[in-house]
Amino acid sequence: MAHTSARRDGWLTGWDPEDEDAWHKGGHRVARRNLILSVLSEHVGFSVWTLWSVLVLFMSPEIGLGFSPGEKFLLVATPTIVGSLLRLPYSYAVTRFGGRNWTVFATGILLVPTLLALYFVQRPGTPLWVFLAIGALAGVGGGNFASSMTNITAFYPQRHQGWALGLNAGGGNLGVAAVQLIGLTVISVAGDTHPSYVAAVYLPLIVVVALLSAWKMDNVDAVRAEPGAQREAVRDHDTWWISLLYIGTFGSFIGYGFALGLVLQNEFGASPQEAVSYTFLGPLLGSFSRPLGGWLADRLGGARVTFWNFLGMGVGTVVLIVASKQNSFGTFIAGFIALFILSGLGNGSTYKMIPAVFAKKAEDEVTSGRNASDAFARTRRLSGAVIAIAGAIGALGGAAINLAFKLSYTNGSGSGASAFIAFLTYYVLCMAVLRTVYLRRIPAEDKKDTDPVKEISSV
Repeated sequence: MAHTSARRDGWLTGWDPEDEDAWHKGGHRVARRNLILSVLSEHVGFSVWTLWSVLVLFMSPEIGLGFSPGEKFLLVATPTIVGSLLRLPYSYAVTRFGGRNWTVFATGILLVPTLLALYFVQRPGTPLWVFLAIGALAGVGGGNFASSMTNITAFYPQRHQGWALGLNAGGGNLGVAAVQLIGLTVISVAGDTHPSYVAAVYLPLIVVVALLSAWKMDNVDAVRAEPGAQREAVRDHDTWWISLLYIGTFGSFIGYGFALGLVLQNEFGASPQEAVSYTFLGPLLGSFSRPLGGWLADRLGGARVTFWNFLGMGVGTVVLIVASKQNSFGTFIAGFIALFILSGLGNGSTYKMIPAVFAKKAEDEVTSGRNASDAFARTRRLSGAVIAIAGAIGALGGAAINLAFKLSYTNGSGSGASAFIAFLTYYVLCMAVLRTVYLRRIPAEDKKDTDPVKEISSV
């Protein structure tokens, strides 16, 4: 976009992705290059963030680390909590230091929890608090999501953001499946007494991605937020409605990604190899379905797609409850895979709602007399802030899922049924919010939507 933007001191200035002429003359190539590297960084970040979902499956008396099921669920919940809390400062950091600069730092710092995991995970007698501390440090990988999404939002025009954000997040989400595939490979080749090999794989990958990011990524001045953007977003009620929905979609994806291996061990007595053999498939398909959710939302409307998605997740949860009572392993796996796919779709469609809802508000402000450039500049600023807030709150949903499983499996029943009932209730709540808040008022981004309840009645 040479005629509308320039590089000054490592920053792209005057960047405007909504300028279609400049976009087609080269802007799309700049955006694509940054998107590819952003996906790589976020992918490694997700892998480190979810590293302990694999390492806990190796922990057994055979290697001197015999922790109880409740302690293991607490361990996998810890990085989830820390990662969610870091998302707000990580998103702000992009606006302060620049997308390229922060990506290099956020990727490089992943070496710390990875090296510590490599050192301690095969030391017999290591107390739980040490692993909890290392797991907390691994939470930095969860922060990468918010900074990456905030950065990529500035590179793409609103008409392509559903696809771009879905691809960016989906590529990052693949890190969950990747680390589990690596765990499966280690178990198959070296046995289930060498968890340190899983951590070792990521050390060179982290270094390579950090160097590539430093070499090829750009900082862009459009991502610099005015002071108080997040405070302004917090005061907007749509921030909280969308965050509630994202707890149900992303919270489910990351929570199930962390917990599924342990659930299979506790529900069906699966071995580490059996657990990892099945746990990678759900996150893999859920990661691929996320861009599809953004694509569908671009065409059908984010609220409409998200509503039908939660309906499907509710059905999938009922399947899990039935499979648990019947002790049907195959049905249980099928139900969980469906939930992963649907949560991925919902992640993409819910995030598409953010720029669309705020674009509609900007249109309303212009109609009422506000300067158009000011209104849409505010929209982009708030969209980035809401992406960070919703991402942080949504990730906390993953921690809630793991804590729900911890309570369910330690209450003496030996079953996750009570946790599944809680998840089903939440999905129904999300459907009610979508119908009442978004589908009923039919914003511009959902102009093709019809009332899904009426559609159900007519089937």
